[in-house]
Amino acid sequence: MSGDVHVRICERLGVKLPRATRRLVHCRNEQEAQALKAELQARLAEYRLEMHPTKTKIVYCKDGKRKGTYPNIQFDFLGYGFRPRLVRRSRDKTLFWGFNPAVSASALKAMRAAMRELNLRHRTDLPMDEIARQINPLLRGWIEYYGRYAPSALYPLLRYVNQMLLAWAMRKFRRFKAHKIRASRFLQKLAQEKADLFVHWRLGMTGTFA
Repeated sequence: MSGDVHVRICERLGVKLPRATRRLVHCRNEQEAQALKAELQARLAEYRLEMHPTKTKIVYCKDGKRKGTYPNIQFDFLGYGFRPRLVRRSRDKTLFWGFNPAVSASALKAMRAAMRELNLRHRTDLPMDEIARQINPLLRGWIEYYGRYAPSALYPLLRYVNQMLLAWAMRKFRRFKAHKIRASRFLQKLAQEKADLFVHWRLGMTGTFA
């Protein structure tokens, strides 16, 4: 590859790139990005490889300073969605547009699906501390990974978990059957008194049970 391209690909004989290899390259302008894309396509073709026709794209990192108009201004990478977002400046608390990551919509969908597969809302044979034992490792891992950037983007998932607990309580306890508000108040009180029961309660992310 030419000296103008700051990307190296292992070219030793016998070394193959994984089929799902993903690379994220930052360029200074569109012309540089187009040139890099063409050069990468040519080099990969030499090894009978090719870029994914739909997943390979050039994205404009639009923010408060870069105000151009381009068709692609967002992308997903490693479970994060990168796009223009309103963020708060730490030194003076003012809002501005940045190009920042947060958990992606597809990652949220996958996490909700993982929760559904546990089918815990129907496990009325289990006590609540057993439910906590099963889901806390999942929640802890997700919060530690996705909560590093824009943790508030995880709130839809945490609300979903709370609503799952609400459905479980309404099935588990006869006094809450058909009494959603009463069950919600019970869980709200429990989240205050035993905040360490669930990982997201411990972090103050009780969300809503209604």
